Amino acid sequence: MTSITRNLPWFIRDLGVSIVGQECYTSLVENLDIGDVKCIKYAVSKGLGIGIVIGGSIMKVPQILLIVNGGSARGLSLSAYVLETLSYAITLFYSFRNTFPFSTYGENLFLTLQNAIITLLIIFYSRHPSKSQSQSQNLAIASVGILATSAALYTIPPTYLAALQVSTLPLSLFSKFPQIRQNARARSTGQLSAFAVLSQIAGCAARLFTTTAEVGDSIVLAGFALALFLNIVLGAQMWMYWGQGQVSGRGKEKAGYDGIELEQVTGHEKPKYEQQSEEASWQQPAQVHHRVATPPPRSSSAAGTRKWARKVD
Repeated sequence: MTSITRNLPWFIRDLGVSIVGQECYTSLVENLDIGDVKCIKYAVSKGLGIGIVIGGSIMKVPQILLIVNGGSARGLSLSAYVLETLSYAITLFYSFRNTFPFSTYGENLFLTLQNAIITLLIIFYSRHPSKSQSQSQNLAIASVGILATSAALYTIPPTYLAALQVSTLPLSLFSKFPQIRQNARARSTGQLSAFAVLSQIAGCAARLFTTTAEVGDSIVLAGFALALFLNIVLGAQMWMYWGQGQVSGRGKEKAGYDGIELEQVTGHEKPKYEQQSEEASWQQPAQVHHRVATPPPRSSSAAGTRKWARKVD
């Protein structure tokens, strides 16, 4: 068997070496040493990391499709997504600038981009824009804020970036807490995607293993542990409130920013003031128009006959 594994095509060998390194490739593939626990653990960590990166590239896509197809961001917390996006972005730039292996943080790149899109969609589908600013202005301000934050995280000194990485622990807490509170208050998870929540639980659990095996950064490890706990809470809410709070397509739905619920008309339902005017119109008694017949004009002959008439006793 080793005669086969030691003569594999060059592209398979180069791929294996790029993933697990020359030492572990020689031990596990060429020599088939299944007793090398260190290399087995490292290879499993690499495999999980690559799987998480691939899964992270599509993790929030179902959530985006739910919002777009439903034309509503009902049940999604704007502040939760803003804080979660910031937390992903800090971890992304911290890992990139510390030259960690891409397999240990690659999903943060895709999650940051997808979360930024979801944040903009929440603003777009919200029916409660600021009184002094239009909806398009809010979208423009949010887009500029995303670009400015990315530029700042790329250029700030490493010491400040390390301090921001520590801040991802409270950011993870405060990013999930508004969504957890909103779900508990409404007793519904709204448009929250079950696929995204379950994927985050699995991803955080796998990240605990890969971070321990490859990086060993206690700050990053603590962040994934806290995120795992909070995602488990969201998963429990998905199970508790499953099927509750659903609104039909022809009814009314509530949307808006955190804590602000606004009624909007969906489907072909008419606004309230039009319904009231129609009800008032048919409830009022119908007015009956009587046609008055006018007598025909008297002719001159009839007038002359009546003039010479005599009363006969």
